[in-house]
Formats: sequence, structure tokens, C-alpha cells
Amino acid sequence: MTNRQLKTYLSRRKQIGGLIGWLLLCFAVAWIGSLAEPGQWYAELRKPKFNPPDWVFPVVWTILYALMAIAAWLVWRRTGFRGKRIPLVLFFTQLALNGLWPWLFFGFQATGWALLEIVILWAFLLLTLVSFWIENPTAGVLLSPYLAWVSYAALLNFVLWRINA
Repeated sequence: MTNRQLKTYLSRRKQIGGLIGWLLLCFAVAWIGSLAEPGQWYAELRKPKFNPPDWVFPVVWTILYALMAIAAWLVWRRTGFRGKRIPLVLFFTQLALNGLWPWLFFGFQATGWALLEIVILWAFLLLTLVSFWIENPTAGVLLSPYLAWVSYAALLNFVLWRINA
């Protein structure tokens, strides 16, 4: 193996390891959020007609967490953590807010606080999407379904808060 081949091999390993790391991070946040189970309280809430069936949530979130990880990986692999930090700091911030929301909504049954938090999450997510788009347009596109879903979730949170207050 030549020196060039070795560098290419090591670079590929680093890239694959990075992708696995981003996937593990995003799905760890998903797992932590899933510990705040909806339970009987959520089942008894009055819900709007546009509330999806319960099985939709884990399917959609699984896809979204995978897209988030790939988007973050695309940005990270260009500059790493030492490059432009703002996009990744925004990503980590919105990811932490994402993990907090189920605890506010389901765990503490604080729909009003969850609504405030999801609005803040939405703002950080929009900033993340724009900063990712600037670094790598594909990464921005990959976050677009996530922004759409959080917009829908915020509307749903608002309606659940209003009709169950």
C-alpha cells in the first residue's frame, strides 16, 4: 500500500467513523426523549382532528434523526470541529432542545412550557438550517423535513395546550 493509498484509507475510515458518531449522537438524544413516555395522561387529552395516530411519531422521528445526523456529518466533514463552529454549535443547541421537549410535554405534562420551548427550538433549528445551507446546501435540504415537522409539532402543541387548558 502506497502512502497515498494509506491516507485515502485512513480518511475514509475517519469519515465512516464520523457518520457513525453523528448517528449515535442523534439516536441517543432520541432514546433519552423516548424515556418520557406519553402514558395515560396523553391518551386522555382532547386532540384536534389533525393529530396523527400514535404510530406515526416514531416512524417520522426515526427518519428525521437519521437525516439530522447525515446533515451534521456533511457539515462536520468539511471543516471538522475546529473549522466554522457556529453551524455545529447551533446544531448541538437545537438537538439539546429537541431532547428536552418530550420531557416538558410528556414527562412534566407542562404543555405551556413545552410550547415556549418548541418555539425556541424552531428558531434555533431555522438558524441551524440556514447555517448548514451556507456550508453545504445538501445539509440544509436534509434539515428541511425536520423544520416542517417541528412546525407541525408546534402547531399541535399550541392546539393541545389551548383545548386542554
